[in-house]
Amino acid sequence: MRFRPPAATGSTRPGVLGELMAVLRSGGVRRFYDVNGWLFVGPALALIAAFMVYPIAFSFWMSFQTGKGMNLVFGGFDNIVRLWHDPVFATALSNTMIFLAVQVPVMLTLALVMASMLNSPGLVGRGLFRTAIFLPCVSSLVAYSVLFKSMFAFDGIVNNTLLFLGLVSSPIPWSTDPFWAKVMIIIAITWRWTGYNMIFYLSALQNIDQSIYEAARIDGISARGRFLYLTVPMLKPVILFTTVTSTIGTLQLFDEARNITDGGPSNGTLTLSLYIYNLTFRFMPSLGYAATVSYVIVALVAVLAFVQFYAARERRT
Repeated sequence: MRFRPPAATGSTRPGVLGELMAVLRSGGVRRFYDVNGWLFVGPALALIAAFMVYPIAFSFWMSFQTGKGMNLVFGGFDNIVRLWHDPVFATALSNTMIFLAVQVPVMLTLALVMASMLNSPGLVGRGLFRTAIFLPCVSSLVAYSVLFKSMFAFDGIVNNTLLFLGLVSSPIPWSTDPFWAKVMIIIAITWRWTGYNMIFYLSALQNIDQSIYEAARIDGISARGRFLYLTVPMLKPVILFTTVTSTIGTLQLFDEARNITDGGPSNGTLTLSLYIYNLTFRFMPSLGYAATVSYVIVALVAVLAFVQFYAARERRT
């Protein structure tokens, strides 16, 4: 017996299916879910606007203000003109760029070499070495800064060890000479962040098919050649990532310069972030000028990141 649908009645009111189709045609369901979506992300957007967008916009407006403390007036480009004639800012910028040019390449090279060594399946105690190299990056910034300040004191363990080994004839003035103070800061940063970058390289190396290295080894390519012409090109995206993040971190360098040398001696380790801190909290508060200096860091980060991405782009032949 075949099923027959009920005959249509004379009522003009559509059925449930008709109502649903009408809603779908009118876009009501889509609007309903759009509203629900905005309700879900609304609190997060409100927090982002309150604690990120507003402070960024307000600091940009403040960079055009001049005055002491909160007694600010609109000064136009006076703060930018002040930058060009500020020798302390020039020193802070020079120190920051020296740290960037020296420390970042050294740190990333060490991290890449260590990752390649620790990726060797025949290495005994790989887990122990990986943990030992990674542990510094989870240590407290203040704690390790105080430790380095003690170790590199005039009569600290570093100078005593160098004297005992006969590598130097007199203690190195780590804290009183601008050159050696920079070297101490570079050593401290490298010690703390090398393991952090090594983890990224090690993770990427473990995703590379070992048959590639086996084929290169059979073809007679040396270990140095495999590293330069296989490992480095295949890790190019990860190297770009660590280079950009390390550049940003070094341009914002503050903790080590503040806790180990306090910017000294004679502003020899003063960085841009430490100079912003001094302008805001230690000297006569100059909030407008401090905001202007902070946007110098923003500009440097944007320019250097663009240059790095441009240099690492895929070139089409």
